[in-house]
Amino acid sequence: MVRIREMEEADVDAVSAIRVRGWQSAYAGIVPGTYLDAMTVEGDAQGRRTWFAHPLRQSTELVALDAGGELVGWISCGPYRGSVPGGRPTGEVYACYVRPDRIGRGVGRALLGEVHARMGERGFQAVSLWVLGDNRQARRFYERADYRPDGGTQDDVYDGVTLTELRYGRPLR
Repeated sequence: MVRIREMEEADVDAVSAIRVRGWQSAYAGIVPGTYLDAMTVEGDAQGRRTWFAHPLRQSTELVALDAGGELVGWISCGPYRGSVPGGRPTGEVYACYVRPDRIGRGVGRALLGEVHARMGERGFQAVSLWVLGDNRQARRFYERADYRPDGGTQDDVYDGVTLTELRYGRPLR
């Protein structure tokens, strides 16, 4: 059982640890090891503090806490960035990470469910997200949550290696 709440500035270090460890776990064998090894919690937290305090930030940041109050997941969402697929009001999941030792215990599902509810309340009719094409575990997770690839792709370069992201989307009920 998890409790979802708005992220607070005091959560930055824990969120950065989840994000960095999440990258290093989920993207091992996909993103070059040199890139993953160079990631630090401290570096991520420094940038996240600046970004979190930005007065024009449009994103919503939520965290998941386990029964003992430990932060075990984080999700970021907001308006879709770019041309809206399908022309309807669309939100976007910018990032979703769960502490690697808590994957498969419903944390990600709870975070995603809360984001869907909040986006629906904001008037979004659909939600999109980007996932690395080679990240089969994440793709299965999103597909179980009724996301489907919609044909959108974009390339990102990590230490000289080009990786393709796929856009997934789903309607909001």
